[in-house]
Amino acid sequence: MAREIILDTETTGFDPKTGDRLVEIGCIEVVDFMPTGRSFHEYCDPLRDMPAEAEKVHGLSSAFLTGKPKFHEIADRFVEFVGDSPVIAHNAAFDRQFVNFELEKCGRAPILEDRWIDTLAMAKKRFPGMYNSLDALCKRFKISLDSRDKHGALIDAHLLAEVYLELQGGKERALELTQVVAEAVAGAMTAGNYGARPRPLAPRSTDTEREIHLAFIQKNLKDKAVWLKFGVGVVAEA
Repeated sequence: MAREIILDTETTGFDPKTGDRLVEIGCIEVVDFMPTGRSFHEYCDPLRDMPAEAEKVHGLSSAFLTGKPKFHEIADRFVEFVGDSPVIAHNAAFDRQFVNFELEKCGRAPILEDRWIDTLAMAKKRFPGMYNSLDALCKRFKISLDSRDKHGALIDAHLLAEVYLELQGGKERALELTQVVAEAVAGAMTAGNYGARPRPLAPRSTDTEREIHLAFIQKNLKDKAVWLKFGVGVVAEA
């Protein structure tokens, strides 16, 4: 099984080298391109003001973020969640620079470039010359944006997971994976020596138990036992 992490971030701006900081990080786990339900999500106090332009994008104010965990306080859990899996992001270079800046700032190893997969680059290759923002791709693939008012890291990660599936082959790929699972189950059943049931099934009772049961019926039920009229008792007795 191929495990990957879909990741999105929100920040105070465009460049951590000029003082911008990560303020929200959202990740979801996918296995064979399908979300498993496991996720990681945190808001982070950037220890600086929030520019008005950035707040218009994601709606996260300085007042809201003040008192939230600092990145170094959530770093170990983030690193543990990601593990050694590839990381999928839209315009991955942007997210990578912020994530690695924060990781290195608190003494953790960065996530190396060769582990990142950029869905923007994938979209540009598939749809050259077209507008390939996350919103545009959602509309192109008919993925609902109803749950999204402003940009949010976890919401966008879920949307990106759907976009990523489409970029990898879409619903046909999902059906293909379903078929693979079905074949694996069938193979496991075969390996376990499951076969057709013998018909009729062999009785679990002994001859003596059946004789006692028949005698009880003939003595106590007599002609009230409907099945005796159809010869069932005679067959059992014989």
